[in-house]
Amino acid sequence: MTTIEVARHRTAGEVIGAARELVEPALRDAVNSLAPAMRRIAGYHLGWWDADGRVIDETGGKSIRPALTLLCAEAVGESVRAAVPAAVAVELVHNFSLLHDDVIDRDQTRRHRPTAWTVFGQGDAILAGDALSTLAADVVAASGHPHALEGVRMINSTVLELIDGQSADMAFESRGDVELAECQAMAASKTGALLGCACAVGGLFGGGSRDQVLSLGVFGSQLGLAFQFIDDLLGIWGDPAVTGKPVHSDLSNRKKSLPVVAALNSQTPQATELSRLYGGDGDLSAADQARAAELIDQAGGRRWSSDQADVLFDEAISRLATAGLRAGPVAELAEMARLVTRRDH
Repeated sequence: MTTIEVARHRTAGEVIGAARELVEPALRDAVNSLAPAMRRIAGYHLGWWDADGRVIDETGGKSIRPALTLLCAEAVGESVRAAVPAAVAVELVHNFSLLHDDVIDRDQTRRHRPTAWTVFGQGDAILAGDALSTLAADVVAASGHPHALEGVRMINSTVLELIDGQSADMAFESRGDVELAECQAMAASKTGALLGCACAVGGLFGGGSRDQVLSLGVFGSQLGLAFQFIDDLLGIWGDPAVTGKPVHSDLSNRKKSLPVVAALNSQTPQATELSRLYGGDGDLSAADQARAAELIDQAGGRRWSSDQADVLFDEAISRLATAGLRAGPVAELAEMARLVTRRDH
């Protein structure tokens, strides 16, 4: 009897490792093209060196977005190398947003060490973020790819959407009447847009059809929103050893994340008490943060957010099945989706 070997698809870790090998040299080349002051901050933020510029043996970000870009290119074509500039650009945009977010949210730590703005100052950290955003478009424009212009427009459109989402997020801080629908729209712009772009631009640079690029973009957007639901849960109940941030980090400054807004709109006694806590001035005390976490849970915000992440995950996977993609990369995209939504364990 003949044995038919079924090709083994890679784990999410293997996909990310392979993507990092391809993307990091090009990412370093891009960052090294910056002026010294901006290069120093960007390299520190990316985990390549310490505040004094000394090289350190430390892993930076997870490279999830570049991995998705390359995997989507592979899903529609044969080679991923043509999509490396797009993957670099996506990672640059991601880190532009992180640099700015840390300043806006006053976050003290990222990736288990001080955030760039606490080391170099707010102004320089903002400028470094601006530099990475501009560099992202330049990398795509200089790629020589037949769809480079469309790729630049995708990148720039995504940056504008990220900014719009961040602006809405900031506006929510001074409002007591944030509706669930507008909070979800904010999260779709702030997080879903970049994962959608990562997948769509990968499909574009991989030679995919218009329908395939669209389907991959929708997959990424749904996956990104599912990720935001999970990330917001971790921002309240996550393990600091895993998240790199203090417990209840999103509650200290009264952040109106998705579970919080769901609880505030629940029309329960817990919502009333939570509204009083969130209506004060200054940062919440540790005791108030713990109480707020209890109230959000009791009001259903925790369960609702988890359920929404489940629905979005299922919708994202379903989208892959109808896009006419290669089977192997589709299986690996599903593995990546499980990792992004913490379903890999």
